[in-house]
Amino acid sequence: MTGDYYQDRLSAENLKRCYEIAPRRVQQYLQAEIDYISKRIRPGSVVLELGCGYGRVMRALSGQVKLLVGIDTSRSSLQLCKEQLADRGNCLAMQMNALHTAFCDQTFDLVVCIQNGISAFQVDQQELVCEAIRITKHDGCILFSSYAERFWEERLRWFRLQAEAGLLGEIDETRTGNGVIVCKDGFRATTVSGTRFSELAHVCAVEPLIEEVDGSSLFCCLGV
Repeated sequence: MTGDYYQDRLSAENLKRCYEIAPRRVQQYLQAEIDYISKRIRPGSVVLELGCGYGRVMRALSGQVKLLVGIDTSRSSLQLCKEQLADRGNCLAMQMNALHTAFCDQTFDLVVCIQNGISAFQVDQQELVCEAIRITKHDGCILFSSYAERFWEERLRWFRLQAEAGLLGEIDETRTGNGVIVCKDGFRATTVSGTRFSELAHVCAVEPLIEEVDGSSLFCCLGV
């Protein structure tokens, strides 16, 4: 059900609306993620965003890179993304599955998958990490992020606002808790812990740097 949400219901203008109604503390969290990425972009970098949606992050980063590529599985989100980035000549948006990209080995200096994409994609997380490593240059970096545990109340408040706006199904309060948000229509939002990030990295023989940012994000940085 979660995957269908991002394909059909929670895409394009509806996805954009989720961010427009975000409370101030959530807006701070979203900006803190972008700031964290920005500090790790080297001059002349070729960057890939996994799960680019309507181009929110791409637009924020486009001024720092040589080339910025975004991939997503939602055609409607990608159409809006292209419209949002029409004035950015160094940005490309492509429909592609993050588990099986069409890119050659060692293509990108930096690969990013933030705002809990590693969980929200509802795919095999180990395959996702391995594919990201494959397409990243040997001196490059990969950034995954999930929610920090102590951001739970702010995150839940944001999801409740989305439900009230009709963007998500009604929150099932009896089944929601311990980092998991469940809607009565079957939508389920989970997170990835620091321990899980470490397990995923070690299987791929990569040493992770796991860091909490802004009290809201848990970042896993993989140096390839």
